[in-house]
Amino acid sequence: MYEERASRFPGAVVWTNTPSAGDSGCVLPDGCMDLLWNDGRLLVAGPDTRAHCAGGGTGPWLGVRFFPGTAPALLGVPAHEVRDRRLDLADLRPAPRVRRLSARIGAADGGGAALADMARALEEAALELAADAPPPDPLLRRIVTALDAGHPVSATADRLGLGARRLHRRCLTAFGYGPKTLGRVLRLQRALALARAGTPFAATAALSGFADQAHLARDVKELAGVPLGELLGRGGG
Repeated sequence: MYEERASRFPGAVVWTNTPSAGDSGCVLPDGCMDLLWNDGRLLVAGPDTRAHCAGGGTGPWLGVRFFPGTAPALLGVPAHEVRDRRLDLADLRPAPRVRRLSARIGAADGGGAALADMARALEEAALELAADAPPPDPLLRRIVTALDAGHPVSATADRLGLGARRLHRRCLTAFGYGPKTLGRVLRLQRALALARAGTPFAATAALSGFADQAHLARDVKELAGVPLGELLGRGGG
């Protein structure tokens, strides 16, 4: 079962997931990075360009999902270096500190409210890491806002006073991929939100900024790995 709540870290959410027997454990691209806890390990999930299906590990997963562009400064790594990867936090931050944070989270594992307690301990770890990091660059949120509104890359660069090359470099560092891919990922998330709310697929395509339903279908298949109807567990809408 998956649950999430707003985090005290601005723009982030804290989530827990106890997979069921039929749960594929696949995570779709969303432009975000996560700090994860599973099976006694602190992990970093880089930004995905395709569906990521978890393998290995046991028990529940816990995470702090950061707003796009905010995690690289906190975790000390450019986003493109961890794109489509899951790796130990100790590969990025000093091992003694990671051991201390891990021990604190592991100590919360006990009693009836253990999962919620561990999630709070993981959130505290994220806040501690953030205390040493520079504040988020407000330009990054403006980039996300513009692309999420469906503005073309060239118009976004002009709107923000950046050349196309500078915008591409900023996006690679902050989001893990260029603005065109980021816009595509954000468009996918807009479409999924509409489709999950019951909007017919043709209307979903039009409202999300796709050329037509066939365009939506191609993007979903490429980014999610399965057709939209299968992804949502229903027919063609």
